[in-house]
Amino acid sequence: KPCPLCDEAKQVLEPYKRRFILQEVDITLPENSAWNDKYRYDIPVFHLNGKFLMKHRVDIKKFEDQLMKLELQK
Repeated sequence: KPCPLCDEAKQVLEPYKRRFILQEVDITLPENSAWNDKYRYDIPVFHLNGKFLMKHRVDIKKFEDQLMKLELQK
């Protein structure tokens, strides 16, 4: 912290918050060192349903498409 890119991403995702659970991971914590090693220079990083989705900025079209696919599977 601070993470302006993370804050921006959360703002973009705000209208969708009832459709998914946002889990934030602080990669600077010792227990998250694997994430830090992998994504240190690529934050924010987004996974959806445990799978890598995108990094740096929210690609809203990609996010909407993948979210819709998950919702249709339920």
